[in-house]
Amino acid sequence: MGIDHGRLSRLRQGQGEIANHVIDEYAAGRLSRRDFLRRGAVVGISLPVLGAVISACGSSSSSTPSTSSSGGAGKAGATIKAGIIVPAAAVDPVTVADQGGLDMLAQTGEYLTFSNQHLTLQPALATSWTPNSKADVWTFKIRQGVKFHNGQPLTADDVVYTYKLQTNPKSSSNALSAFGGGLTPDGVKKVDASTVEFHLTAPNGNFPYLTSSDNYNMIILPNNYDPAKWQSSFIGTGPFVLKSYTPKVGASFTRNQAYWGTKALPAATDFTFYDTQTPMVLALTGGSIDVLGQFAVSGGEQLLAPGAPYNVINLKSSAHRELSMRSDQAPFTDARVRQAIALTLDRPAIITALFKGQAALGNDSPFAPVFPSTNTTVAQRAKDIAKAKSLLSAAGHPNGFSTNLIGNNTLEIPSYGQIVAQAAKSIGVTIHTKFEDSGTYYGKATFGNSDWLDATMSLVDYGHRSVPNVFLTAPLQTINAKKGTGSWNAAHFSNAQYDKLSAQYIATPDLATQRQIAGQIQTLLLNETPIIFGYFYNYLSATAKNVHGAYPTAIGHIFLNKVTKS
Repeated sequence: MGIDHGRLSRLRQGQGEIANHVIDEYAAGRLSRRDFLRRGAVVGISLPVLGAVISACGSSSSSTPSTSSSGGAGKAGATIKAGIIVPAAAVDPVTVADQGGLDMLAQTGEYLTFSNQHLTLQPALATSWTPNSKADVWTFKIRQGVKFHNGQPLTADDVVYTYKLQTNPKSSSNALSAFGGGLTPDGVKKVDASTVEFHLTAPNGNFPYLTSSDNYNMIILPNNYDPAKWQSSFIGTGPFVLKSYTPKVGASFTRNQAYWGTKALPAATDFTFYDTQTPMVLALTGGSIDVLGQFAVSGGEQLLAPGAPYNVINLKSSAHRELSMRSDQAPFTDARVRQAIALTLDRPAIITALFKGQAALGNDSPFAPVFPSTNTTVAQRAKDIAKAKSLLSAAGHPNGFSTNLIGNNTLEIPSYGQIVAQAAKSIGVTIHTKFEDSGTYYGKATFGNSDWLDATMSLVDYGHRSVPNVFLTAPLQTINAKKGTGSWNAAHFSNAQYDKLSAQYIATPDLATQRQIAGQIQTLLLNETPIIFGYFYNYLSATAKNVHGAYPTAIGHIFLNKVTKS
């Protein structure tokens, strides 16, 4: 069946210039159906119009991938018990930078948009969004009829307040890792009671992802609410309300009977916090919890065993570890030294050892295989000890050197760090490793106050994102406090060509152009190697066999509002 050009022309009416370009790319066969759904959602084409365009182009519109959850049927009204990693610090929407903390934010808070398991945006507290022709102004319509847990109605004023708060470069906002160099408080503008405009300092073709659950700090707060008090109330608009919260111990929630959407199926949820994975796995296998937020292959083997009585949810993701080398400190000021360390790693063997194959190879750039814009023509880096020794010798270190590595003591990171240290011995490099709890490791998450950002070699966990923007900006763009760039740049990497290319990538809404620029970035980072991206691992969550409907996202959320128990 061919294209119905008359119908397609009618569907194009009322769509903006960028949206029509995406429609044209799909009609011409340059976008796959999945990429069309994803890109179309980003630029604000509604789901009904996306489906109609697919139909007009001669294909079935029933093309949305199925979700991955603990499927099956059960009864509503249960109290669901979950186990997650302990929040590293006070749960404050402005400062949260860890998985336990972000998980708590999303139990009661909600975002303008939701990024689902397939990297596709869905409306949440925003019902629609559209860019101008340059993608430097984005207009969001705010959902009506929504109330905060204190009964206060949601308005544009709450959205404006939240975004001005989180984009203030003088604040301690963790969201500056996403907004730095792109959105300032002056760019957040109320149009009317239900409309907000974001005037960006530079075009951003993926901006709506920065308003989504991927940018986990960005739950909408009531106007003028003090975020430092959030842990006492957990105020939000979500399907659960706070019953109790005990730092380092756990939290309990009950169903929000006034929720604007479908009411939560569980009557209540209880969360227990764990410092490490082992007791969390034992809690699931022993029956004291129903849901395990995340587990690693290493230590979670019994959950993955054939016939094991658990529902395992397995999501391909961009989650990874970044091994940063201080490019402003000897010996890592020389790119040849950084390349040499990277060339000692047997990446396929690492994936087998740590993940039993549940991961994809990393090629020392943020471009994970799961991203549609990743340029697959760039050759994969492989282990090459002879070349590594040659580079090290040329850099003036024929007999190697000694250095220190500090990592976060979570999941497989200590094991990975030991593998890195063992591999370095093959070229005469001695790496002394140290692994710290999250609170100690992150510190204040600012330069001069954080082992993560200050160590000579730093090994840190990065949660999944649906687009690579945050990975391209926060850890790799030149540190500039005034512009807000490079806020997570543990490598202290500074490269003008990289800054230019990453800005170009972020500016374009066109997938083909993104892919072309991505290839240049991937090649540059292979040459510079400020950070080793060794792998991108699958996100694993699990529930008891009689628990159904748990919905994790690969960034670390676990949503329980649709859970039943049989």
